[in-house]
Amino acid sequence: MEFTRQAGVAVILVTGTLWLQSAGMAFLIHWARTFIARGIRGLGPWMSVVLMIRFTTAMVVLHILQIVLWAGSYRWLFLPSWESAFYFSASSYSTVGYGDIVLPKVWRILGPMESVMGVLMCGISVSALFAIATRLVEAGDPAPRIGPRTKAQSIRRPGSIRPREGVVGMRGAATAS
Repeated sequence: MEFTRQAGVAVILVTGTLWLQSAGMAFLIHWARTFIARGIRGLGPWMSVVLMIRFTTAMVVLHILQIVLWAGSYRWLFLPSWESAFYFSASSYSTVGYGDIVLPKVWRILGPMESVMGVLMCGISVSALFAIATRLVEAGDPAPRIGPRTKAQSIRRPGSIRPREGVVGMRGAATAS
């Protein structure tokens, strides 16, 4: 019966964490699209820095909200103070896990569950920050990249420069005209 209760609480907390992260990321994606629609090509380096700081701060707040969700459950279920609940939750979420506060044996499955969720949610946040940084770099690039050459683009055209006779080509064989 105890495991069922633990599993039920874990499912509720994991679902709440996913909802918070998904809703927060949806908001941040909408916010990023708004900036992109305005045209990020005109942003100078300082405005790009400000934009990245804003998004990073918003993501940190999002993670703190998730930590508070877990801390609230710890406080409600078994920990004596908000300080200890928040401390344990933050150390579990960040996978530091000092071990100076230990969950009761009945609830010990929640610590590792929170750690797994913290790793996954931080990964999602980092990927979003990377996407935004990539857009900013591409917007500041004077020569946008079109992509790799296709086979049709690699075929020599009449009048194009041919390699000299006896020159070793890319595949290691000597080329002849």
